[in-house]
Amino acid sequence: MTWTGLAPGGPSPLASPRPTIDYRKLVNGFFWLTVASGSVVFIEPAPYDILILITIALWTFGGFTIHRAVLPFVLLLLLWTLGGYIALVPYWNEADPVDYMFHTTFIITTGVFFALFLSERTTRRAELLLSAYAVSCVLASAIALTTWFAAFDGSGDWVKDGRAMAPFKDPNVLGSYMVLGVLYLIQRLLLGRVRYWWAVAPGLALCLAALFLSFSRGSWGAAVISTAMIVGFLVKTADSRRMRLRIAAGAAGVVLTVLVGIVGALSQPDVRDFFFQRAHAEQDYDSGPNGRFGNQARSIPMLIERPNGFGPLRFRLTFGLEPHNSYIDAFASEGWLGGFCFLSLAASTIFVGFRQSLTRHPWMRESQVLFAATFVFFLQALQIDIGHWRMFFVSLGGLWGIEAARRRWLAQEGKS
Repeated sequence: MTWTGLAPGGPSPLASPRPTIDYRKLVNGFFWLTVASGSVVFIEPAPYDILILITIALWTFGGFTIHRAVLPFVLLLLLWTLGGYIALVPYWNEADPVDYMFHTTFIITTGVFFALFLSERTTRRAELLLSAYAVSCVLASAIALTTWFAAFDGSGDWVKDGRAMAPFKDPNVLGSYMVLGVLYLIQRLLLGRVRYWWAVAPGLALCLAALFLSFSRGSWGAAVISTAMIVGFLVKTADSRRMRLRIAAGAAGVVLTVLVGIVGALSQPDVRDFFFQRAHAEQDYDSGPNGRFGNQARSIPMLIERPNGFGPLRFRLTFGLEPHNSYIDAFASEGWLGGFCFLSLAASTIFVGFRQSLTRHPWMRESQVLFAATFVFFLQALQIDIGHWRMFFVSLGGLWGIEAARRRWLAQEGKS
């Protein structure tokens, strides 16, 4: 058995045929399968965790390069993690903080992988990433809707307090996971790429339904903001006035369809009551000195006095709840070093993302999808802990990988 593309020479004409493996197709296949499995996380370890290790090992075997445009991203992730290990030192004998930092190391490694992987053969790999992610969203949506209707008016292992969450462990994660897939499918419709409209439109409908039934306020807001962003990007970078009008008309059609669907869902009294309950900007557990926002406010003066923060997973020991704010959590779990690195990561990514999304280059459309999702993840970080979200590092790493490819393209074109 030989690996095509790696062997120094072809087989002898007199040699008997031997089975061959196309190395690139093998790596791409495992990559696609890894991303497509990203929504199945109700078991530990998740299929994604195993498959991505196999994919990284196969990819590393073929060799890779690191473009200088990726180095700021990699450095910020490494320093963020280093801050966590420094803060961990006094608690190294405690299992939970150690497990937390090991998981942090693993999830950050995947972000670096996505950046390096997409920095080469970017066109093909970006399409593999987005198509596989869309498939994972449709799969998760089908499971979420099936289990939610089966448990209507009640809760089960796959439904939490009347909110769809399967195949995740948290409705908020289900809702937020849908965002990137929804953006990709909407973009395909608005750009007129409807060769597979019979799959794109129902898939989008499923994803939107699952997003709605997660009853996640943050996810609803993220979906609205990111959709507005991608429509704005498409209009701004359209090739002609006619294309702009078509995009605007398509966006209006999508909005109208969604509103009709929401009105139909709200015709059910139980759904309507729960919707308006969840739609409140502030819930009971948010308010008061010991609520989410109160804890966050009380923690800031304490963190100013602690260069190493509280230590990984120790915010909840002090306040009884998780911080539910990734910026505060970065300072609490990874100290000043990790906190400022996370802030720098957000600022630099937003700068790079807007530049990619509003200037022309071969991967502008893919950048628009990845950045719109990444941007709202950073917004959601103000009200939820995203530091271990797989989908966050998929879009984040993908965006920085495209930045490396874009910089290389500019150099080749003599535009830099």
